[in-house]
Amino acid sequence: MLNLITQKILDGKAITREDISYIIAYDNVEELISSSHKITLKFASRKFDSCSIINAKSGLCTEDCKWCAQSSHYKTNIAVYPLVNNEECLKEALHCEKKGVKRFSLVTSGRKPSPNELKEINLLLTYLKLNSKIALCASLGLLNKNDLKKLKESGLSRYHCNLESSENYFKNLCSTNKFSQKIAVIKAAKEVGLEVCSGGIIGMGESMEDRADLALTLRDLEIQSVPLNILHPIPGTPLENIPLLSDLEILKTVALFRFILPHAYLRLAGGRARLSEKTLRQALYAGINSAIVGDLLTTLGSDIDTDKKRFAEAGYEL
Repeated sequence: MLNLITQKILDGKAITREDISYIIAYDNVEELISSSHKITLKFASRKFDSCSIINAKSGLCTEDCKWCAQSSHYKTNIAVYPLVNNEECLKEALHCEKKGVKRFSLVTSGRKPSPNELKEINLLLTYLKLNSKIALCASLGLLNKNDLKKLKESGLSRYHCNLESSENYFKNLCSTNKFSQKIAVIKAAKEVGLEVCSGGIIGMGESMEDRADLALTLRDLEIQSVPLNILHPIPGTPLENIPLLSDLEILKTVALFRFILPHAYLRLAGGRARLSEKTLRQALYAGINSAIVGDLLTTLGSDIDTDKKRFAEAGYEL
């Protein structure tokens, strides 16, 4: 049955709910990875897509997302600061550009920037566009279509808005915003001509079925850049004591996403630091063909040069 499902995808047909249920119940992860590798080789880009982020504004977020260290609802002792200045941001962007990173993303805490902050961000994007060649992305919360249009005019090429989990499970993770609001932002970004990056976090207590539902929603939205974060439980947040996912479950999730999203860039993102070298290489084999490199928002990330070597050894073009 697994061979039939794999061949069905290789023939260009979409996976069904029945197929997904079979994959979720399948307990031989090595065979799942072998099948997802075949799909990756046929459909996914072999040109590795790397990006890096800057925590451009930190802390004091009014949202109550249970996984997040930046929420003002929890005591996590993270650094709190306003928007970074143009020169500091350019320095980071040029460092990434020199290292061969393709994209550079501005990430701010909060539901959305204030009108004055948005003006500053637009000016910052224009400044970065004039002084660097790196592609510019941003993750700025629940913006409207007009805000997104102005960002594109200032040089933004891609907007990031994670769905985080399935629509059914999201309500267990956050009460201050809704899954439907995130969908609206994604659709608005696409309407103004921006590329969209959207994925989620695994390991927050959701089921494998929830992960499949997330992947199916991303498929329906035709998302081509899909970050897969692994929860890094942060002391002070409601999820600080949640059990860690096993390496096998992480790899099975990567394979599941590749079955559902054959053409997408599956982007290794937060939480990767706790994975062994063996597991990282298996994830690349199973379907990961993009990654956030360098440090992350409130946790340490990875060394860019080490990552590039790892990706090349996995057979990807840089």
